[in-house]
Amino acid sequence: MTLIKSISGIRGTIGGNTNDNLTPVDAVKFAAAYGTWLKSYANKEHLKVVIGRDARLSGEMIQNLVVSTLVGLGIDVIDLGLSTTPTVEIAVPLEKADGGIILTASHNPKQWNALKLLNERGEFLDAEQGAKILALAEKEDFEFAEVDNLGEITKNDSYIDIHIDEVLELPLVDAETIKKAGFKVVVDGVNSTGGIAIPKLLEELGVEVVKLYCDPTGHFPHNPEPLKEHLGDICKKVVEEKADFGIVVDPDVDRLAFISNDGEMFGEEYTLVACADYVLSKTKGNTVSNLSSSRALRDITEKHGGTYEAAAVGEVNVVTKMKANNAIIGGEGNGGIIYPESHYGRDALVGTALFLMLMSERGGTVAELKASYPSYFMSKKKIQLTPDLDVDALLEAMFNKYKDEEVSTIDGVKIDFPENWVHLRKSNTEPIIRIYTEAKSQEEADALADRIIGEIKEEAGI
Repeated sequence: MTLIKSISGIRGTIGGNTNDNLTPVDAVKFAAAYGTWLKSYANKEHLKVVIGRDARLSGEMIQNLVVSTLVGLGIDVIDLGLSTTPTVEIAVPLEKADGGIILTASHNPKQWNALKLLNERGEFLDAEQGAKILALAEKEDFEFAEVDNLGEITKNDSYIDIHIDEVLELPLVDAETIKKAGFKVVVDGVNSTGGIAIPKLLEELGVEVVKLYCDPTGHFPHNPEPLKEHLGDICKKVVEEKADFGIVVDPDVDRLAFISNDGEMFGEEYTLVACADYVLSKTKGNTVSNLSSSRALRDITEKHGGTYEAAAVGEVNVVTKMKANNAIIGGEGNGGIIYPESHYGRDALVGTALFLMLMSERGGTVAELKASYPSYFMSKKKIQLTPDLDVDALLEAMFNKYKDEEVSTIDGVKIDFPENWVHLRKSNTEPIIRIYTEAKSQEEADALADRIIGEIKEEAGI
């Protein structure tokens, strides 16, 4: 059981002791800190905040606590009820709200929940703003409203439909083109809100939908992180149903993975590659992903005449770099698509529509599409270090060893070799170095990771 406080919000397991878990007391304290910060940040009399949640078992309890706390501060609440992370993100500016809170622990198992915090643009807070909220929560110096000044609650359960309409109105999405293709798609909604949103979108686009785990009960039928080892059921179902492909989302619907027609993983890393391929074929421009994402995005971007940039890991860092570089699409290799024409947030609904447009226009199978892209393989490992070792010094030693290569230090140490790369990052909470590598074969990626691990251990004397 644990409680993780970070600049991007508070995340923890339900039950247990205060300050060690996400208890009702912790939920209230953190909501009060956000509301108190927002009053100072917005600097206006009447504030409005949008709240939505995924289908977790603890969602309704946490939502009641958070909503009541904001009302107690004199803040009006727009309650979306069951929603998705990207739906809340687009609702904030549409409602002219001052901020938003999404109640979801994303891909974490069912015992977890979290408060993810948004600004008035429906985007995640930056590090400085997050740090201020953590400090306010620590001090517990809150001033609540008097009885005549309590906030009001407005329920609005129409926003998933509004979100779908927004996707359908995107200039690069044409419903008629997709309808003509006559797709059949299996959807794994992991019994959360993706089971509501994704089938609705597909039906609007004339796609035949086979639902798998689309009942939003919060009882996740498998580990909710959309990785190959968790997705045996949908891989089998796609083949059984002779479907064109499968769609898998995480509980809050900001990560998107596809299953090819042959029941194999299309690869989370390639979700962004495919969507970018389509967008760049229609609009010239640049792309951004994080340092731990596949090099395939760079290859596709350069093929279309654009420029690729890498940002530090974390959605807010990717968004900042996208704005600085006028990127027309970006995201993260975990299946997160950020398409600014819609909004600056990872959005599985937008990604689904762009992918369907690509398949409609290109023809052929999803397996053939995957085979047409540069083929890369990743290895993700870690080294457990003893607490007395200086992790920063080890990373600096690796930087110095490879300083003649193309090296980035904006987030750990990323070394780009001509045929492969390695990214070394330290954990903020324990003496661990994460080692991500990518190469043209799995054997090469694993061998590079093992070689670097050996060099770090030799440097550390372990």
